[in-house]
Amino acid sequence: WALPGGFVEYGETVEQAAAREAFEETSMRVELEAILGVYSAPDRDPRGHVITTAFVARPLGGEPRGRDDAEIASWVNLESIGTDDMAFDHGLIVGDLKMWLEQNSTFWSTKTRQ
Repeated sequence: WALPGGFVEYGETVEQAAAREAFEETSMRVELEAILGVYSAPDRDPRGHVITTAFVARPLGGEPRGRDDAEIASWVNLESIGTDDMAFDHGLIVGDLKMWLEQNSTFWSTKTRQ
C-alpha cells in the first residue's frame, strides 16, 4: 500500500498539490502543519527520478474514502504498519513520521532506504 500523493500540476505550489492529492485520493480536506522531509534518492521510484516533499497534515473532518487512483483509503494505527510492504520508500517516510511525533519537530538527513 502507499501514502496519498501525486505530482505537482503546472502553476501549483507543492502545498497546493499536497492538499489536492490528499482530497483526490482520500476525500479528506487537510491542513498542512509541517514539512516532514524531502526524499530524493534517484532510485526511489521505478517510474523515474521523482522528488517527494512529505508533509504532516491534520484532517479537517470526515472519514477517508478511496477515490481517483486510490481504490481504498483508511486510517491505520502507526504501530501496526508493516513498512516493508509499502510502495516506493513510503516505509521510510512513515518511520520519519514516527520520529517526528516523538520529537515534535522536523529534521533533515539523507533520506535513503536503509
